[in-house]
Amino acid sequence: MEIKCPTCENPLTQTDSGAYCETCEQDFRLEARCPDCHKPLEVLKACGAVDYFCQNGHGLISKKRVEFTPVVQ
Repeated sequence: MEIKCPTCENPLTQTDSGAYCETCEQDFRLEARCPDCHKPLEVLKACGAVDYFCQNGHGLISKKRVEFTPVVQ
C-alpha cells in the first residue's frame, strides 16, 4: 500500500509514529478511515490484535480495506 503526501504527491516513508515526506521534510500521522464512508475509524486494541470499527453503521472493517490518510502532526 503506497501512501502519498497530500502536499507534493510523492510517496511517504512509513515510520514508527506515522509517515514522513522526504521532499517536504514533514511528519504525518496516519488516520484510519472507513473505505465506505471515509470517516475516521475507532481503533480497538486487545491482546496484541488491532481491529477497526466504523461508528457510522459499517461495523468491523477488515485491516485490508482500511484507508490510511496522512494528517499533519
